Amino acid sequence: MAAELFAALLHHPVLDRHGRVVTAAVTSLDVHDLARSARTYGVTATFVVHPTAQQRAFARRLIGHWLDGPGRDFDGRRREALLRVEVLATLAEARAAVKKQCGVDPTLVFTSARERRPAVGYDDLRRRLQASDARPALLLFGTGFGLAPALVAEADLVLAPLCGIDDYNHLSVRAASAVILDRLRGH
Repeated sequence: MAAELFAALLHHPVLDRHGRVVTAAVTSLDVHDLARSARTYGVTATFVVHPTAQQRAFARRLIGHWLDGPGRDFDGRRREALLRVEVLATLAEARAAVKKQCGVDPTLVFTSARERRPAVGYDDLRRRLQASDARPALLLFGTGFGLAPALVAEADLVLAPLCGIDDYNHLSVRAASAVILDRLRGH
């Protein structure tokens, strides 16, 4: 039996195009698409993490539209995916939510489009998640231009970056998370 898998979409601390640590805004496409990919690949819960109360309120309104508002009857599949999304203020809250649900601290997995060492490959992480003694895993996805390097120190594992056919590597977090989830949980 595979370990439970969780995802966190972090909006702080993330990088801007100049490499400065910033706080990025919540976007509806990121929330919708990550929720749908996560539901497709059996992610137990997805956390939208933002330190600003107004941005958390925006994310909750967006989700509420599909759970309890006019979108409820429009697209039940989107509702089903968004039922597994929780909006939180900090990564610590996401870690605590996983621990509360699973009884143990999750393995934090840092994702990045940049090469970092040492990195674990997708096949290796997939095997680790399928081990009988595996802890739940929390995949950390960054908005903006990716997660701030300081989060590497908090992570238990760093996942190897996705690589295309040349040195261009600028996938949206929505696209990157879908590919990563497919590599870890797809057939």
